[in-house]
Amino acid sequence: MTITFTPIGHARTDATTVPRHWSVSEVEGRLEIDPAFAPGLDDIAVGDRIVVLFHFHKSPGFRPDNLFQTPPNRKAPRGVFSICSPIRPNAIGMSVLTVLAKSGGTLTVRGIDMIDNTPILDIKPWITGEHDCPSAGQA
Repeated sequence: MTITFTPIGHARTDATTVPRHWSVSEVEGRLEIDPAFAPGLDDIAVGDRIVVLFHFHKSPGFRPDNLFQTPPNRKAPRGVFSICSPIRPNAIGMSVLTVLAKSGGTLTVRGIDMIDNTPILDIKPWITGEHDCPSAGQA
């Protein structure tokens, strides 16, 4: 089985280094969405939190010996599925970002933990349990 993704845009940041995780990041940047997909940003507003799925495009290829890795804040190896390493069987990352501004197909966001030009795969709403996720076709 082959699975293919088409980026909907790219992350842009002037930061030369970014934190390893969105939960500790104050870095600001932009999500520049391809014009073909930009209308899908319509209901996103300043102040919203969004989930951004992206491709770790600079990550080395995954090998079986990467199933256990030692994160910088740990002393012992951990299973890849219990850590946020960019070295994964499928190089997909996830961040929860705060929308600071919106202009056309560009979202200015805080919480960036992606390097400049990171391909964006999808954007989803941040659901905390206090709201139901609306079904397609519902307002």
